[in-house]
Amino acid sequence: MLRGKGNDGEGQGINNLILAIRAQGVSDERVIEAFRIVRRADFVPPELAGSAYEDLPLPIAHFQVTTQPSLVAKMVEALELEQADHALEVGAGLGFQAAIISRLCERVVSVERFPDLARAARENLSKAGITNALVIVGDGTMGAPEYAPFQAIIGAAAAPQVPAPLVEQLAEGGRLVLPIGPGGNEDVTLFRKEEGRLVRLASVVPASFVRMVGRCGHPCD
Repeated sequence: MLRGKGNDGEGQGINNLILAIRAQGVSDERVIEAFRIVRRADFVPPELAGSAYEDLPLPIAHFQVTTQPSLVAKMVEALELEQADHALEVGAGLGFQAAIISRLCERVVSVERFPDLARAARENLSKAGITNALVIVGDGTMGAPEYAPFQAIIGAAAAPQVPAPLVEQLAEGGRLVLPIGPGGNEDVTLFRKEEGRLVRLASVVPASFVRMVGRCGHPCD
């Protein structure tokens, strides 16, 4: 379903990235294997391909950034995805996190508010041979009700609190990972839905994210 191995230089870059991910405490071998398979170089701006396997966020259009790979790994690991799960991602960017998630569950739906980023993410996913990831344009704070319920929800931007539509669309027993904060100083938090309400389970990691803008998120600038 995906490409074969890259050249030796890329292979070493992937190995270095895996070491950086493990150094951050990620131990789920399914998540780590997804990072071996998915070429990050296919999901960054072409002019930044030389930095694709550094454990760094990279700038993209609209003053957004890609999420640091080790942070993606920690957040995705916290979801404890199962192969039959349907997942929702808020904030597609260029599609890398959706590509990782696609290796771990049946389907991922990603909502992106910028049409050009959504288009680029679709193209990147298609070129990578990924067929179980859908990218739609919309207000991510409203989720994707037409595809709900989701067993897992993940956000790639900071919200002041968990948007109510995401809670509604999370299946009972489902897990949600979201950066909570003002944008720039967040607590990435793990929640689970129990008896119809969201219960905070743990702080995953402190981090810095762009703001999640939308009806149930931060206001537009």
